Amino acid sequence: MLEKIIRDGVMFFVTIDPIGAVLVFATLTSNLSHAARQKIAVKSIVYSAAILMASVIIGQTLLTILGISLASLQVAGGIILLLFGLQMIFGIIEAEFASTASKSHEDMAIFPLAVPTIAGPGGIMAAIMLTDNSTYPITTQISTSLVMLGILALTFVCMLGATFILRVIGKNGAAVLIRVMGMILVALSVEFILEALNVPGWIKTAFS
Repeated sequence: MLEKIIRDGVMFFVTIDPIGAVLVFATLTSNLSHAARQKIAVKSIVYSAAILMASVIIGQTLLTILGISLASLQVAGGIILLLFGLQMIFGIIEAEFASTASKSHEDMAIFPLAVPTIAGPGGIMAAIMLTDNSTYPITTQISTSLVMLGILALTFVCMLGATFILRVIGKNGAAVLIRVMGMILVALSVEFILEALNVPGWIKTAFS
């Protein structure tokens, strides 16, 4: 049991990525007041928790009913991450959220913070797979859900420290950082898609 809790914690930490989430949060909210950033942080975590808990409760059943495989979900999630990453690289996201007049805090908390930054395709897939109804009893699923919520709580704490991060890196540093994060997201999205399509296996077959 303890081994699974540790494994689940590592999996959710990697897929939710609290450090990456707080960097995106810091760069996108660099022009806002401290109070406004706190408000957005709370809302984005609440929305993310709702999405991931819904994935735990009905995700697997919904995919089965709709006839959607986890591979298809992974490809779709990879494409979303790819588009989001490209927007970050070319400054589209930065320009879109630079003014609070153009987007409400509610909109920003939902996209791009809750989705796809915090509750992204990796986190959703982890929530579904680590609570597989055919593999794990309800008690194990509950413990996994608590671990997931714990990682979200850690993400929230990190986001509250965004003011300090912005003070250290400055606005110019934030502009550079958001493009670096965009490159990482693009690379991660390509990895998601290649893994789902099993492209390495095709390459080995083609050259064998």
